[in-house]
Order: sequence, then structure tokens, then C-alpha cells
Amino acid sequence: MKKVLTGNFTAAYAATAAKVNVIAAYPITPQTTIVELLSEIVADGQLDADFVKVESEHSALAACIGAQATGARTFTATSAQGLALMHEMIHWAARGRLPIVLANVNRAMAPGWSIWADATDSVAQRDTGWMQVYCENNQEVFDTILMSYKIGEREDILLPTLVNLDAFFLSHTSQVVDLYDEKTIDNFLPIYDPKIKLDENSPCSFGALTSPEHYYEFSYKIQKAHERAKQVITEVGKEFGKTFGKEYGLIDEYKCDDADYILINYSTIAGTAKDAVDRMRDKGIKVGTLKVRYFRPFPAEEIKSAVSNAKKIGVIDRAVSYGQEGPFFNETKASLYGETTPMYGFLAGLGGRDVSIKDIELIVDYMKKNDPENKIWIGVKE
Repeated sequence: MKKVLTGNFTAAYAATAAKVNVIAAYPITPQTTIVELLSEIVADGQLDADFVKVESEHSALAACIGAQATGARTFTATSAQGLALMHEMIHWAARGRLPIVLANVNRAMAPGWSIWADATDSVAQRDTGWMQVYCENNQEVFDTILMSYKIGEREDILLPTLVNLDAFFLSHTSQVVDLYDEKTIDNFLPIYDPKIKLDENSPCSFGALTSPEHYYEFSYKIQKAHERAKQVITEVGKEFGKTFGKEYGLIDEYKCDDADYILINYSTIAGTAKDAVDRMRDKGIKVGTLKVRYFRPFPAEEIKSAVSNAKKIGVIDRAVSYGQEGPFFNETKASLYGETTPMYGFLAGLGGRDVSIKDIELIVDYMKKNDPENKIWIGVKE
């Protein structure tokens, strides 16, 4: 069944299709309509789930953690300051190996007070142990939420996932979304039934005091799970393609094979970049674009392979690591350590400012005419 849906409604329908057992909700613009729709779906009996209204985002994730530990499949959503308030529990969920899925509507951090798109909120959670995915369109939001449960719940992974969609560019913009057949979804994503959970008939401890004798190994196992996840993400993406007709991976290449200039980007800028590439190709400029879907685990080897024939590489960030550079540029540069291909780091669209086809054409023109730099602000008003 196809519906015309906003990105937020798409996320709500995806959680419904995944047949989550517990939803913890606290409102924050521009995320609120995700949990509002889910409250209606649960109240109308369309989803057999507990809808838990809490007093803060911190409590929302705490409720998911408690429910997930009992063997429930859980879902919550937030944005910006709300995600920041969850930070303590973000660590707890990952280190507890609880495969919660959290839809984060990427929004700029205050002050100045903003409700528009910016990836700084999610990038700030980089080192917590969560997998992070960035979506280009509403169909990808739906598909990614389903795949995130299937990937995260595997016994050899057991990691939570942050599914990111840009504020307003996706959250409040309507697109056609295929919701798929319920039976097919159920076959793809079986009921969650973990072997280890809170059970009075099989008692075990969760989150207990840990000495240095064991804590080190717990950290090692989280790292190894992320490394395994790269292969699992690829496998599940291929299975998804066979089942539903669209395959996903860690990255998405567009006209990169023969490109002299490759632009690396993520989220909604990726869609604009494809249109810009088509326009520049019509002018005889050999440009390609590479969308990074997963920020964690970071697809270092995949990027290295995809850009191996490029003459110049540019990375467009909708976030900045203050005192350094764009975070995706920083990660990409580290991944290509030892390579000699010139790299350019561009900062664009912070706080929801539009990144147009013309902006991307100017970026490529800059790469053609200038030596490499790492903090190039596009459209800044000095």
C-alpha cells in the first residue's frame, strides 16, 4: 500500500509495522507528530503496544531500556535538546546491549533557539556505542527503521540504532511511501525474543557493578559488534532488496565509477547532490556523489574503494566539530590516511539553511580552482 506521508508519519508507521511492544513518548518540535500519531494508532487498537507518557526525554529512553531488558521491542523519538537530555541513557542502552530504535529528527542545538535541520545533535552521540543511520528520503526512513530492528536484534550484534531524518526537509514534507504487505514484513522481521532478558524464572543481573577485571572486555565486545555489524548491514540490505525491491548498504554511490570529482555527503543533501551531478554531467563535468548512510559503524573501507579513481574528493557536512572541522570530513580523512588524493571539507546548511543545486555546483567549481582546505564555509555571511 502506498501513502503520501510526512517523514514523521512515516517513522510512526514504520514502528507500527515493526509491531513494537512499548513506545515511550515525550514531545519536542519537530519530532512531536511521530509520537502523536503513534498514540492514536495505539488508542485505536491498530497496534497492541504500551504507550508510556513520561516527563522528559531522559525518562523516555529510561522506559525503553527497562522494557527492552524484559524482552520487549521498543521505540522512541526525539530531537536536538531532547537527544542531549537522553545522553546518560544513550550510553546505558548501548553498554546494556539493548537494540532499541530511536528516530531522531535532526535539529540544530540551541542557543540561538532553532527548530531547523542540523546534524550536530546526533553527531554529538558518536562515541556512545549506538549505530547511526542518516536517511535521504521518507521511503528510506520507513525501510531503515525495519532494517534497524532486524540488524540490532541479532544475537551477534545487540546494539541500539539512531535513525536520523532532517527536520522539515523530511519530517514535515510529504512524499509517496510504500508501506508494504503486513505478512511480508512479519516474515522479514520476526517477533523479538532474546535469549537473555529479565525473567523471574531465569534470574540474571543487568547493569551491575563491574570491576576493571571485566569492564575492559565489555568495551571490546561492543567494538567487535560494530565491526561485525558492517557485514550484517550489507547482508540485511540485500535481503531487504530481494524481499521489497530496494537494496541498501553502508554507502550509496551515484555516478562515481568514472568521476574526476566525488562529493561525499549524507541525509537530504545527498538527494540534491544527485540532481547537481546530473546537471554538471550535462555540461561535461565528470562528477559523482557518494552518500554515507552509516556514520557508525563508519564505512571506511567502502569509501576508500569507491573514491579510488577520483582526482579530488569533497565532503559536505551539515555539522561542525568546533575547534576542528566537519565530523564526516574528519572521519573520511582518517579513513583515507596515507592516500594522496586531494580532499576538501565543506560546511553547509547548518541551522537548516538551504543547500541548493547551485551551491553544490559552486563547491565543485571551488575544488577545480583551489588547493585543498578543511573548513570551507559555503554561503557564510561574514
